[in-house]
Amino acid sequence: MASATSIKLDDDMKGRVRHLAQARQRTPHWIMREAISQYVEREEKREALRRDTAQAWEEFQETGLHATAEEVDRWLESWGTDNELPAPECHK
Repeated sequence: MASATSIKLDDDMKGRVRHLAQARQRTPHWIMREAISQYVEREEKREALRRDTAQAWEEFQETGLHATAEEVDRWLESWGTDNELPAPECHK
């Protein structure tokens, strides 16, 4: 269920939203909802990446296990070739 929320925009931004809405044959309301939705989705992904990175760093500090950049590059370069390599093994 949706509920109303207000947002204050300066005149310039309000005009830009209106102009974009007209160009896209949408309402300003639709443009603002879409913008907020895309922003929240992007920021949630960014936050998940930050958490995953912090967790990976902690794991590396505890175990010392890693794959070198060269090993990963070699693996990635093999993708889509007849001689595709398996993912590199982690080591100390």
